[in-house]
Amino acid sequence: MTKFRHLIWMVIAASGLVLSTPQSQAQTRQPDVGDQPGLLPDESVELDPQFRKTAVLYRTTEAPGTIIVVTAERHLYLVLGNGKALRYGIGVGREGFTWAGAEKVSKMAEWPDWNPPETMIERQPYLPRFMAGGPGNPLGARAMYLGTTVYRIHGTNRPDTIGTAVSSGCFRLVNADVADLYERVPVGTKVIIRQKPEL
Repeated sequence: MTKFRHLIWMVIAASGLVLSTPQSQAQTRQPDVGDQPGLLPDESVELDPQFRKTAVLYRTTEAPGTIIVVTAERHLYLVLGNGKALRYGIGVGREGFTWAGAEKVSKMAEWPDWNPPETMIERQPYLPRFMAGGPGNPLGARAMYLGTTVYRIHGTNRPDTIGTAVSSGCFRLVNADVADLYERVPVGTKVIIRQKPEL
């Protein structure tokens, strides 16, 4: 049954790609390597040790439970308190799609559906307009939506992109890590995005 569901998701994604892209645009635009709807995750990918989830010493004045994203490091920290944090490896926004600020987790979803924002579709017209949640969905196993922005902390169907800058501004983790983080934080969690570490 699971293989059948995967096949259905792949057929839907492929249909969306074919129907949403005029032939001339399909020939001139190359897909973004970070967004490959319908691709099933390669579970054999091993993360570089620096991007594996680990407990670390982490000095901050932020309260326990706060998420701190440091895009230059390609790391997300969940503050535990007492000078400690859980550190996760992430993929971040490519050049021109990085940002900084503070948001709160406004919504959380398991195996979320994906509706690429209009601005993303304008840049990448080959993307499907809708994709049901599942292993081939670029949002992966879980998503935590950030305020009223179009950005999320989410899983991925491309574990090989962790530690890289390929997204349109979202922060991606391998599915096991995003599922772990999802269980540790509630809606309302403070999320701080920094371009570089705080000194």
